[in-house]
Amino acid sequence: MKRALVTGGSGVLGAAVCRRLAADGHFVYVHANGRPERAKEVVDSIIAEGGNAEAVVFDIRDAQAVSAALELLVSDEPIQILVNNAGIHSDAVFPGMAEEQWRSVLDVSLNGFYHVTHALMMPMIRSRWGRIVNMSSVASLTGNRGQVNYAAAKGGLNAATKSLALEVASRGITVNAVAPGIIDSDMIEGAFDQASIERMVPMKRAGKPEEVAELVAFLSSHHAAYITGQIISINGGLI
Repeated sequence: MKRALVTGGSGVLGAAVCRRLAADGHFVYVHANGRPERAKEVVDSIIAEGGNAEAVVFDIRDAQAVSAALELLVSDEPIQILVNNAGIHSDAVFPGMAEEQWRSVLDVSLNGFYHVTHALMMPMIRSRWGRIVNMSSVASLTGNRGQVNYAAAKGGLNAATKSLALEVASRGITVNAVAPGIIDSDMIEGAFDQASIERMVPMKRAGKPEEVAELVAFLSSHHAAYITGQIISINGGLI
């Protein structure tokens, strides 16, 4: 049994990833920040299905909070599967984008990635086995109007993925990013109606969180041992 941490595990997509990793027999730490009750609901559902999970609550933007929480978790054994799924968006066309909108989105996706991954890195390296999956977005590959901040954050995450993959490949650790397109979750509510989805996506539908979770689970497994440094998009043919 490997131990896994999914940041943003209380959200729709994160919860699907947590459940899928638990189904593979991993012990899953379900992370939340502002909605700890939702993390507990995910944990309860995993345990009800015979899996093993625990909720963890901290702000990934706060380096000290991350360090305090994760040092306890890896004091005896490493977390060997990390899914950096936490992210936010605060959309506006660039001329009207407030500095706080820019900073907040980058703070979660990039600084959050640094704080969590850095805290888990050395125990993972010492174990000589690890899987890191970063949740990116199709916006990082194509751009998107009103999301200069979000595209920049996820584009930076893509670059970090490739660089870190080079650094740790010889230690049995893979680092990849998953770039979902339009996925049926609270992130797209009010942004895309069915007609828009059918016009944009060749498959004529939004993706399911469970479909993304399957890809994450594969990249987190022994079967993906020779895949690293890749940005893999799952988008129904959108690009």
